[in-house]
Amino acid sequence: MTRNRRILFAAGVLVVSLFAAVSLRAAEEGGNAATERATEVFKWINFAIVAALIVWVFGKKLPSVFRQRAEAVSSAITSATSAKSAADAQLRDAETRLANLQKEVAELRALAEKEAAAEVERLRAATLSDAQKIAAAAKAEIEAAERAARLELKALAANLAVDGAESLLTKQLTPKAQESLISNFVKSLEGRPN
Repeated sequence: MTRNRRILFAAGVLVVSLFAAVSLRAAEEGGNAATERATEVFKWINFAIVAALIVWVFGKKLPSVFRQRAEAVSSAITSATSAKSAADAQLRDAETRLANLQKEVAELRALAEKEAAAEVERLRAATLSDAQKIAAAAKAEIEAAERAARLELKALAANLAVDGAESLLTKQLTPKAQESLISNFVKSLEGRPN
């Protein structure tokens, strides 16, 4: 940087010297034409100084600004490229899933139908098993009721037989017949040894 400053200082001294020389010449010649010429040279010198100053300021400041801007643009391009790659990958994944969606739906539907058929068959078997259990329980209950009815019928028949025998005995067993039975019984006891 010191070299650039030296060159700029030397250029400034040269310009000032040139201006001074032109002013002296104009003063020697005198007149209006010389003044106009000196004014024109002065304008060009001013322009050169301002231009050099602008070039120096922008040469000093703008490269770092342009470098930062270029780095920011490069960074933005890099991140945009990676985001585009990620978005493209997601798009491909979504397209693949969408393409396989019909197949997956068909597989899920087939699986659901198989499971529903298996469930229907299981329920049918469970219902048949329950019906058989109910039929067996009903049959056992009917057999138990039949046995109880038979026993009741036997008891009723025995009671009726006893009642019938009693009424028959009451009709046939008159006092004379009772005496005859008792005497026959006593005679049979007498003939027996003790």
